[in-house]
Amino acid sequence: MRSYIQFLTTPTADTPGTSLLLHFDSKRYLIGHISEGTQRACIERGTKLVKLSDIFLTGRVEWTSVGGLLGMVLTQADAIKSAAAMAAERDRQKGANAQFAKAKENGSVLGSMSGSTKKDTAPPRTLTIHGGTNLTHMLATARRFIFRKGMPLRIEELDDEGECSPTAQTSPAHPDNPYTDSDTKPSVSSTFQHTPTWSDENIQVWALRISLPSPGAQEAAVSSKSAKKRAFDEYAAADTLSSTALDESRDRDQQIRKAVVSEMFDSDWRLDALVEATLSDVKGPAAVFVRNAGSGHIEEYKGPVPWGAASTEEDPPYDIKVLVRKPWPGALIETLPPTNPSSTALSYIIKNHYQRGKFLPRMAAQLGVKPGPQFSQLAQGKSVTAEGGRVVTPDMVLEKGKVGGGVAVVDLPTTDYVEGLIGRAEWKASQVMEGVGAIIWILGPGVGDDERLRRFVGDLPQLKHVVSSRDYCPNYLAFDSAAKSAIRLHQVDPLRFPVPVHDNIALPQPGSRQGSASEEAHSPFIAARRGEAVQLEPSVEMQDALVQPFLNTAKVWQDTPGNVLDMAREGRVMVQRHAELDQEADLPGKNVEIIALGTGSALPSKHRNVSATLLRVPGYGSYLIDCGENTLGQLRRVLEPEQLAEVLRDLKAIWISHLHADHHLGTVAVIKARYEELRREKSAEELEESEVRWRRSSPLAILEHEKPLFVISDEGMVNWLGEYASVEDFGYGQTIPLLVKPVKDAQGRSTRLTWNGVELGFNTPDARLNKAMTTAMGVSDIQAVSVSHCHDARAVTLSFPDGFKFSYSGDCRPSRAFAEIGRGSTVLLHEATFDDELKGDAVAKRHSTTSEALGVGIAMGARRVLLTHFSQRYQKIPVMDALDGAELQLETDLDAANAPDGAVNAYLMPTQARTMPDPSGEVITVKKAAVRDMKVAVAFDYMRVKVGEIAHLEHFSPALRALFEAAEEEGEEQEVDEEETGGEAKKKKKPRENKGSVSGDRAKGGKGSIDPGAAVH
Repeated sequence: MRSYIQFLTTPTADTPGTSLLLHFDSKRYLIGHISEGTQRACIERGTKLVKLSDIFLTGRVEWTSVGGLLGMVLTQADAIKSAAAMAAERDRQKGANAQFAKAKENGSVLGSMSGSTKKDTAPPRTLTIHGGTNLTHMLATARRFIFRKGMPLRIEELDDEGECSPTAQTSPAHPDNPYTDSDTKPSVSSTFQHTPTWSDENIQVWALRISLPSPGAQEAAVSSKSAKKRAFDEYAAADTLSSTALDESRDRDQQIRKAVVSEMFDSDWRLDALVEATLSDVKGPAAVFVRNAGSGHIEEYKGPVPWGAASTEEDPPYDIKVLVRKPWPGALIETLPPTNPSSTALSYIIKNHYQRGKFLPRMAAQLGVKPGPQFSQLAQGKSVTAEGGRVVTPDMVLEKGKVGGGVAVVDLPTTDYVEGLIGRAEWKASQVMEGVGAIIWILGPGVGDDERLRRFVGDLPQLKHVVSSRDYCPNYLAFDSAAKSAIRLHQVDPLRFPVPVHDNIALPQPGSRQGSASEEAHSPFIAARRGEAVQLEPSVEMQDALVQPFLNTAKVWQDTPGNVLDMAREGRVMVQRHAELDQEADLPGKNVEIIALGTGSALPSKHRNVSATLLRVPGYGSYLIDCGENTLGQLRRVLEPEQLAEVLRDLKAIWISHLHADHHLGTVAVIKARYEELRREKSAEELEESEVRWRRSSPLAILEHEKPLFVISDEGMVNWLGEYASVEDFGYGQTIPLLVKPVKDAQGRSTRLTWNGVELGFNTPDARLNKAMTTAMGVSDIQAVSVSHCHDARAVTLSFPDGFKFSYSGDCRPSRAFAEIGRGSTVLLHEATFDDELKGDAVAKRHSTTSEALGVGIAMGARRVLLTHFSQRYQKIPVMDALDGAELQLETDLDAANAPDGAVNAYLMPTQARTMPDPSGEVITVKKAAVRDMKVAVAFDYMRVKVGEIAHLEHFSPALRALFEAAEEEGEEQEVDEEETGGEAKKKKKPRENKGSVSGDRAKGGKGSIDPGAAVH
C-alpha cells in the first residue's frame, strides 16, 4: 500500500508555518503547524481534506503554529456536514427509486409513493487533534463564536506531565511482529516504552515531548532535603494530599474545557428551543416571545424591555414571564479555568505497521493444516492446532515480514530544545527506529547552525534530513492565483496595485538569522520545497514529481491580454487629462492611504483573503479595520520589512466589527508582531519600567506615557483575547481593550467606551482625559451603532482632528442609523457581498447588495465610497451602470431583537433573520449621477490608494472588466471543489491550459519585482 508525506507549506510571509499531509488511500493526516494561511494553501493547491481524520500538531501550542486551526476546523465541520447531507440524500433517492421500481413491478405505484425508506444513519465522522499542553484551552476560548453540529471533535492533549487522555487507539495485533505485544495497550506515559503513544489501522505514532530545562529544579530538590525532619507518615500524608488535590483540580478544569469543546462541535442544542424566564432576568439584547393567552400561539413580545434606553422612574416593572431561546451550553461558561503558558514542544516518530509476510499454503499443508478456515486464521497471524494436536504458528507458514517505513517530524522552535531532543531514548531503540528513513526538521531561526544538532545529524547519515525553515526556504509567492491577479492589476495601474513582496532566492529570509548555512557546500540538510514528498511505502525515498515550482512572474506578465493593456494605457491618459477635475480642494485627508488586505467574505479563497483594511492617516496613526485570518501575512506581502515595522510601531487601534471568524482571527498575530517590534527598540530598563506602569498605573498615566494599542470591539472579542492571553504572552497585557456600546442619551445616539469598567472617551467631563485619548489614539471621536447582521454587530465612524471622517459598515443590511452617524463622511467603506440579482441571498444572510451599499453612501453624503467583502463565488467587479434607478429602503438596526442569544449568530447556523425595513425611513434612489459624484471604487486585495486618488480608479474600470472577463474565460475564476463541499458547489468550469504556469524546475525571480527576462532552469 503506497503512502507518502507531502509538504503543503514551507515558511513564507503568508504561510508562516510548516504543514505536512500524510496520504493513505483511506485517510489523510495533517502534521506540523496549522498556521494562518494553511487553509488557503489547501484551497490554492486543490488539496482534498474530506478524508482527514487526525491532526498532529508539532512544536508549542502558540498562535504562530496553531493560528489557522480554528478556521480549518470550521471549514472541516461544514464540509463534513455537507457531505453527510448529500450522502443521505443520495441514499434516500436510491431507496425511493428502488421502492418505486418494485412497486411498478407489482402494479402499485401510487401506493408506494406514500411510503418512506428508512436507512440506518452512519455515525458522524470524528476529527481528532493531537497536541501539547493548552490545546484544549485554546479551542475552548473560541466558544463564543464557533458553533457547529455533527462533527465530534476529540482532543488528545499531551500535557506537561507527559500524560494524555486515555483514549489511545490500538491497531490490530501482528503476532509475528517482534515490536508489538498483542496483550499490551499503547502506553501514554512519558517514560519511554517500545509501544507507541497512539496508533490506528494505518500508522503508529511515538510522541516526543521536549521541555526546556528548569534551572531552579535542582536547587529546589536540594532545599527540600535539608528541610527540618518530620515524621515520615506525616510528611507522606501531607504530600500525597497536596498532590492528589492538585491532580483532581487539574483534571476537573480539563474536563470543563473538554465539555466546552464537545459542545462546540457536537451539541444537540436547537435554535428553536424556548425556555420560560422573568423578563428582568433576561440578558439583552435578546429575542423575546410570549404565549398568547387566547390562542396559545407563541408570538413576538413587543412591550418595553429593560435594556436599550436609559432607565427612568416611569419604566414599568419587568416581572412578567416571557419565553427566550435557550443559550447553547458553551455560552453558559462565562470564564474558563485559568492556565499558564507551556514551553513543551512536541515532535513525532510516525511509522507504518509491520507488514506480515506472504502466506505459504504448501508449507501449511505439510504441517498437517487442512485448507479452509485454518488457512485463513494463519494468514491473519493467528496460531491453529493441526491434526494430531500440533500447534502451528504464523511464523512457520509465512514469508519474512517487513517493518513499516517511517519518518520523524522534529520541531525545534529555538536552540534551547536541542539538548532535550538528542537525549531521547527513541533514537537508540531499534524497535522504534527500524524502518525510519527520514527526519523532517521544522526549525526556528538559527537552530540549524547549532553544533550539537549538526553532530546529531552527522551521526545519522543513513537518514535523509529535510529541513523547513526561514533560514533554508525562500519567501516565494505561496498563493499563485492571488499573485497572478495582483501582477495583472499592477500592469493595469502600477501606482495603486503593487506586486506582492517576495524573493525566490535570498536566504535567510528577512528577520531570520545572519548568514546562510543552506548555501554551505556540505550542509547536512535538504531544503524542503512546496509539494515535495517523502514516500514511506513501498520504500522510503524522496519524490520530486509533485514539487510545485515557483510562480513564473515573467510568464504571467507576458500572458496578460493585449486589449487589457491597451485599455490600461487609455486609463492612464484619462487620469492625466482629468487630474485637476478629480482633485477637490475641500476634500479632507487627501493623503490618507487605504490598503485593502482582505476583500472577500466567509473564508479565504484563491483570489481574495478575508476581511481586513489598513487605514494610514498621516500625522495621527495607522488603524486596522477588521482583522481576518492572515492579515499579518497580507501586510507582509504589501509592505517591505522596513515599512511593515513602521506601520506596526504606528498602529493605534484595531476595530473588530463583529465576532465572526472571517473578521477577527488575525488579531492575535498582529498584536504579537507589534508587541515584539516595540520591545526591540527599548532597553531592558525601559522594558521593566513600562511593564510596571502597565501593571500599576492609572488609565490616564498609561495614555500619557505609553504607546497603547486599542482593540475596540464587543465583550465577546475582549474576553476571547483575555482568555487566550493565558496560553502565551502575545502582548495583550499592553493593549487597551475598549468595549464599545451604542447608547441613547438626551443628545441622541452616541457611543460608550469602557476599559475595565472605567469610561473613556473624547467628550467626557475630564478635559485632560479627552486630550490624552485623542493624543494616544489619534482620533477625535468614535461613533458606533448596532446593525442588522448578528448579535453585537457594529458599524463605526472614525473622526479625525483635521476633518477627515471614515465610516465602515462591517457586515450588515443597509442601515439608517449607520447613515445618520456617517453623514458627511469623507470615505465610506461598505460591504457589497452580493450583486443585485442575488438580493434574496443578501436579505437571508443579512448582507448588502451593490446598490444597497451605494444607497447608504448617498444617504450619508459620502464623498468617496469603497466597496468590499465580495462573495467568494466570483472574481469580478460589479457594473455600476446597471444600478441606475435602483431603489432601496434603509433598515432600522433591529438585529439585536432577532439575533440568537450569546455566541450563536446568523453566521454560525441557518439564519432566522427577518428583514426589518422602517416604514418611515427614506427611500434612496441610486442614480448614476449620484454615484459618479461620490466617486466609487471596488477594492482588491493588495490595493493601495490614497483618498485623493480614489477618483482616478474609475478611469481603469474598462480595463479591469476586460481583465476579469479574460480570466473567467481562462477558467481562473474561483473554483470550489465539490468533494470539499459535499456537492453543494455549482459545476466547475473546465479550465483551459494555464499559460502562466511553469513546467520543470523552479523559476527564479527578483525581489518583489517583475523581471520579463526571469530565467527558467
